[in-house]
Amino acid sequence: MTDGGRRRRAFIGSFTAAGGPGVVTAAVHPHSGALALLESVGGVPDPSYLALAPGGRTLYAVSETADGAVAAYHVHDDKPRLAGPPVPVDANGPTHLSVFGGHVLTANYGSGSVSAVPVRPDGTLANAASGVLRHSGSGPHERRQRGPHAHQVQPDPSGRWAVSVDLGTDSVRVCTLKEGALAVHREFALRPGSGPRHLAFHPGGRYAYVVNELTPTVTVCRWDAATGALKPLAETPVLPGAPAGDAYPSGIVVSPDGRFLWTATRGEDVLSTFAVDGDQLRLTATVPCGGHWPRALTESGGFLYSANERSGDITWFAVDRETGVPRYDGSVEIPAPSCVVFG
Repeated sequence: MTDGGRRRRAFIGSFTAAGGPGVVTAAVHPHSGALALLESVGGVPDPSYLALAPGGRTLYAVSETADGAVAAYHVHDDKPRLAGPPVPVDANGPTHLSVFGGHVLTANYGSGSVSAVPVRPDGTLANAASGVLRHSGSGPHERRQRGPHAHQVQPDPSGRWAVSVDLGTDSVRVCTLKEGALAVHREFALRPGSGPRHLAFHPGGRYAYVVNELTPTVTVCRWDAATGALKPLAETPVLPGAPAGDAYPSGIVVSPDGRFLWTATRGEDVLSTFAVDGDQLRLTATVPCGGHWPRALTESGGFLYSANERSGDITWFAVDRETGVPRYDGSVEIPAPSCVVFG
């Protein structure tokens, strides 16, 4: 149960264009971590990534379409209710979103930009984006890096900076948000051709780890919240050897105690476990994800959850407290799932 006696719930995004039902809610078993499906909510095309507002009373979803948008849902029971029509983000293909500085920020892959949409006091969204920060640049990968492709945006642990990860430009941008407008504080280059996708901060706040999609690696970085500076230190493979075929890392998660880091890799369809010692990562195990094409990875309550897009299921794993290695425990079927968040 959650505080106030409410049961814990999971919220699952999916690709409606591939047969997904939209946003799905599930009850979370308090001891086993198992998911039991409750309701689904349509009305928003391709709600592929979700984020809960502080307090958990409002859920936000991108609409990952050519006419990119973001939607807000009221969360009072097992079926979230749309809180107004989706709001355009003035960009193509938003793939990720977060709540920062009284706004919802979206990372727009197709347009290579980050949008800011103001949040009203009741959690609903303003009618339009207050600002769009357009990235520029390219990378050496002929097909995937002809231009910018913002893939993730999130606050840093201090809450002072918005950090965006761009696969197309092999860089991470640290940004400010003032009066609804985003501005680049500094841009930090990663190895050309690495294709950074997502970033996860260590709970201690001194390190950040970037999972790279175009090469199956994690880049370890030092993070200085006082100055908003990111310094790449080392790059570590997520697989024990050369991949047998396609290998496109997707999700990255650091354990709440900072001892372990996990990644998901599509194609190889594995979850990798690392032992963490500050700026050092040591690959200790890889296990099957239990499905095909793990698009996102989430940790909650000592369990890992993999959204396996192409096999149409969410799998969950109990995490060994001593080794950090996940053990498959179960699954539920959901067509084209893309992420899981918990409230």
